[in-house]
Amino acid sequence: MAATVLVVDDEKDLVELVKYHLEKEGLKCLEARDGETALQLAKERIPDLMVLDLMLPGVDGLEVCRKVRKDPKTSSIAIIMLTAKAEEVDRIVGLEMGADDYLVKPFSPRELVARVKAVLRRGQGQEMSAIKKVGTLEVDEGKHQVTVDGTVVELTVKEFDLLCALMRANGRVLNRDQILETVWGYSNAVDIESRTVDVHIRRLREKLGDELKRIVTVKGVGYRFESGAV
Repeated sequence: MAATVLVVDDEKDLVELVKYHLEKEGLKCLEARDGETALQLAKERIPDLMVLDLMLPGVDGLEVCRKVRKDPKTSSIAIIMLTAKAEEVDRIVGLEMGADDYLVKPFSPRELVARVKAVLRRGQGQEMSAIKKVGTLEVDEGKHQVTVDGTVVELTVKEFDLLCALMRANGRVLNRDQILETVWGYSNAVDIESRTVDVHIRRLREKLGDELKRIVTVKGVGYRFESGAV
């Protein structure tokens, strides 16, 4: 199936140019002219990659990148920043915010297509290795499936997102506010009691059976995932 690319730029002619060259290579394209629309399309359509301008009306490209990376539903979307900002510091900030690549305007459409293909290839490789196995617990993010000792564990969407968020933290403790922001979304976090996290942790532990001890309570702080012996 052809990969989908979301082209985000407020310059209509540039969007059409990028789409023309990408579609000529067999890629499907979506387009957005501002940051809000880009975030909405990212959540609804989950494209494989975003070509993202930094200087957008409303929500700028850096903020779009930050929100896409923070949301578990969109965090795997690859991002190539395409911008007139050519200073080294701009490139560093863009890459540190989570962009996979950075291309400065004016650009060569052939180079952009080559970079899009390269980033998509890297993404396909990561997807193949997105199966995490710790002890008898196996989490396949691509299939949205969890098994313990070979038996499928039925998790709700939030329980699955919560388990993935803890595992991605690589042993770091996540406090309740961080979990609320990551799993429930920043805009909803203020409306959700932190006790919600405790309730979901309890239910998740109950479902993980022999692997329940991997979710460790750090008193007065939050929770972390134990990948060592338990």
